[in-house]
Amino acid sequence: MTEFSSALSVSASGLWAQSQRLRHVAENIANADTPGYRRKTVAFRPERGAEATGRVEAGPVRLDRADPQRIYDPGHPLADASGHYAGSNVDLMIEMADAREAQRSYEANLKIFEQTRQMSARLMDLLRR
Repeated sequence: MTEFSSALSVSASGLWAQSQRLRHVAENIANADTPGYRRKTVAFRPERGAEATGRVEAGPVRLDRADPQRIYDPGHPLADASGHYAGSNVDLMIEMADAREAQRSYEANLKIFEQTRQMSARLMDLLRR
């Protein structure tokens, strides 16, 4: 049964990590028009521990260092003398692609979780006979 619990643990950590990634993608999309906002990214790393378990965790949140978009709007309160202000560095196409990738990875982990649970239930049925 330890193999089943290990597989469930690995897929659950993947589910949690992808949900964290989706949270940051959603935050980036929500703030795409916020002046001065920097895109947040999160990378995954192996879970800390003594043994190599295959579980992952979300690493620290990092701010994208790309330059923000300069927007010309002389009437904006943040505009400088030339009429420009710093927008965000969020590219909605990149965020949509990241959201799709995270969604598919989440679904794959969910499928592994469900299949492992079904295999465990079938094994228990066989052992009861």
